[in-house]
Amino acid sequence: MSGLFAIMLPSCLVIIPTYNEAENVSEIIDAVLAQGNNFNVLIVDDNSPDGTGQMVENLQKNNSNIHLLKRSGKLGLGTAYIAGFKYGLEKGFDYLCEMDADFSHNPNDLPRLLSANVEQNGDLAIGSRYVKGGGLVDWPMNRKILSMGASLYVRIITGMPVQDPTAGFKCYSAKLLSRFDFNKITRRGYAFQIEMKYTAFLNKAKIIEVPIIFKDREKGQSKMNGSIIMEAISGVIDMRRKAFKGFYNFNN
Repeated sequence: MSGLFAIMLPSCLVIIPTYNEAENVSEIIDAVLAQGNNFNVLIVDDNSPDGTGQMVENLQKNNSNIHLLKRSGKLGLGTAYIAGFKYGLEKGFDYLCEMDADFSHNPNDLPRLLSANVEQNGDLAIGSRYVKGGGLVDWPMNRKILSMGASLYVRIITGMPVQDPTAGFKCYSAKLLSRFDFNKITRRGYAFQIEMKYTAFLNKAKIIEVPIIFKDREKGQSKMNGSIIMEAISGVIDMRRKAFKGFYNFNN
């Protein structure tokens, strides 16, 4: 089929924050770009001492679908994604995805998240561990209980009908993100994931959960622990209080 008649696929920027991911970064970039020519990848690197940023710079020389934002140091997960969102919106991408660098999120699921938004006119597709067909692999029981308990707690406090409100594998439409006031997204760590979903929910975004299998990282050191999750949980009541005052409303 000629280019004139080919169906234009929506452009998608996959944002991956990194800190000391030299063991994974080349492979994860290759795996993301293998999903199709409409996929680009943006690495937001927090000055990794293991040379992650330099590795990405070398890969950029041969592929214009690889993008890099280098930051001065560890500035928080939330600020990394917000920097990525602003970059993607400025560059005109149709959809912007979040994922981890460690293969706990399967790059082969990216087309499913994108398609869920495109085919169902969604604003936010969430890779969900806790809907039918989703699950966890290689997680110890105590971590499963903590994660599932955190999700239940968030749903009760916020009223969000989202089974996996702490999920970090997501695909946003640029249309939705362009309406956000990122200055109001005040959580910088793990709770950032909750605050973004909550803002979308409060503003009547169409949210779709897509089942995924989440596996523990195979290489490198995990940055997740119980204290991070508990910190996120402690912020949920503050989010609910702000929501009651209309803080997250787009038209405010």
